[in-house]
Amino acid sequence: MTKRRTGTLKLKGAAFVALLSSLSCSRGTGERIAVFTKNQTNPYFQMVRLGADSAAAQLNVRVVHYVPTTADSIPDQMNQVEDAVTKRPDAVVFIPVDFKAMAPGVKRFNDAGIPVVNITDKVESGDIVSFLGADDYSLGLATARLLFDKMGRRGNIVVLEGVRGVLTSSERMRGFTKALEEFPDVKLLASQPANYQRLQALQVMENLLQAHAVIEGVLAANDSMALGAIEALEGAHRKALVVGINGTKEAIDAIKSGKLLASGDYNGYLQGCMGTMAAVRHLRKLPVPRQIVFPTNVIDASNYQNFEVADAQRSCPSWESVVK
Repeated sequence: MTKRRTGTLKLKGAAFVALLSSLSCSRGTGERIAVFTKNQTNPYFQMVRLGADSAAAQLNVRVVHYVPTTADSIPDQMNQVEDAVTKRPDAVVFIPVDFKAMAPGVKRFNDAGIPVVNITDKVESGDIVSFLGADDYSLGLATARLLFDKMGRRGNIVVLEGVRGVLTSSERMRGFTKALEEFPDVKLLASQPANYQRLQALQVMENLLQAHAVIEGVLAANDSMALGAIEALEGAHRKALVVGINGTKEAIDAIKSGKLLASGDYNGYLQGCMGTMAAVRHLRKLPVPRQIVFPTNVIDASNYQNFEVADAQRSCPSWESVVK
């Protein structure tokens, strides 16, 4: 593998099936890693935490999770940053609640001399060891293309947006918009935020179903909203093809049962694994690229079996199998 520390690294799809740890637990020195996620409600962040815990067990390090008491709360996360600075972990794996508003939090770690690995949402500024994440634009584009193809390249759709102003949502929306440009016979009826929340998506979708007699497709910017949309459709005895993004277990189960068409694989488990590994590698003076971009995959009925792994059976891949 390369030892160059700069530039963007694209990864191969085979990384997702590797199941061996690159660093022996016996080599661990008990480093303490603080892992920051956005909320307790989104299954994606549950998978990030699970991946971080798995990597910690393999590397013989300790992980402390920081989750805002109020979901997606900037003040809560900033208070937790201050708490972590006081307790001085050896390194931080950081998902900012807001990529702009939490930049001062990264600077706070910088000032305290605590290295930061940034995953999922790229923070606007601050000194980070590395950014690890998926390409939200490409995931949005690929997922929308699959939906539009399955619709026969024509028909009416609605879009359920994430949190407006959040980078993941804006980039996924940019991918959706590009796909709409490629399919001129697909008509966008409405695009409304549901803030990545299942209940809000259910309510927004109920209103959209009352406003529009014919909806043939639903583009949801994450799986929680996609599942909320499906609940609304079932409650109204209506049918439409629905896609989401994140590749959560609930989404894979819904694909298996035929309720959900597809989900763009954001792979929170892998990001938790590799983000924690990157932090530990940095502490142990091993090379870490400045940026790691995970491959774009869309999960549907043709390949969901490859992603259908019980939580208890998951294991982080080796660093070398992912970082080529």
